[in-house]
Amino acid sequence: MGKLHVERLILGDMRTNCYLAVNEETKEALIIDPADNAEGITLKLKSLRAVPVAVLLTHGHFDHIGAAEELRKSFGIPVAAMEAEEEVLTDASKNLTGYFGTPYGIKADRYIRDKEQLSYAGFSIRALHTPGHTSGGACYYIPEEKVLFSGDTLFCESIGRTDFPTGSAAVLRQSVRGLLEELPEDVAVYPGHEMPTDIGHEKQYNPFA
Repeated sequence: MGKLHVERLILGDMRTNCYLAVNEETKEALIIDPADNAEGITLKLKSLRAVPVAVLLTHGHFDHIGAAEELRKSFGIPVAAMEAEEEVLTDASKNLTGYFGTPYGIKADRYIRDKEQLSYAGFSIRALHTPGHTSGGACYYIPEEKVLFSGDTLFCESIGRTDFPTGSAAVLRQSVRGLLEELPEDVAVYPGHEMPTDIGHEKQYNPFA
């Protein structure tokens, strides 16, 4: 698939999918949703001979941000998230860190808006605001590679939970339907948990479509 190599790491008790999106030509990499194992992520980057250039967060829950601060400091790279997610990122009662350990928050270096175009690792990335799992949930779409990193918005034949702070079932269904209407069927989908899927499969089999 072009110059993009996607490496999937399953991290933490929540079995969160952290992705390394590596440009095979430049060996620059994006870290998407680093869970709780900065050392493991760093070792995998080394094994791929990849140099990270940014951390992209799909949302602010503890199991997706746990290693972000350590990776930011270790590599001197920015953390980016949707601007509507700032409250969740910084509030321990909303990012759930207070329920599963030591409460903490994180500030992004770059807050982005819906449909904003990002340029990292040689890729043009479209940030899509997909609220519902949280108020500032995001997906990251790389059109030239036909890849979507969907966080906890869209899963294989399912969608994310909506019973956490700032969640809304109605809003999430609307976000998912928007993705399935907008994106081509051959777009590969890499979700925040469980196995990858694709837009065509979800259009046919996702009960929330």
